[in-house]
Amino acid sequence: MTPADLKSFLLYCTLLNYVVLLIWFAAFSLAHDRLYRLHSRWFAISVERFDALHYGGMALYKIGILLLNLIPLIALCLLY
Repeated sequence: MTPADLKSFLLYCTLLNYVVLLIWFAAFSLAHDRLYRLHSRWFAISVERFDALHYGGMALYKIGILLLNLIPLIALCLLY
């Protein structure tokens, strides 16, 4: 795989991962009560804990995008 191929691959991965993150945020923001009711059927969880888990999950996902996609893409752009 050439550096140009790798750069385009990482760019598409970064964009797709940010789309997933934005969909997650939109679903969580716009359908919060419905999502909470759905999950509270399966798990005994408070609203505060539900919010904290989603917020932490989104933060961890965002850090993963930065470390695994965006930083390598920037490094490749600086090298080539």
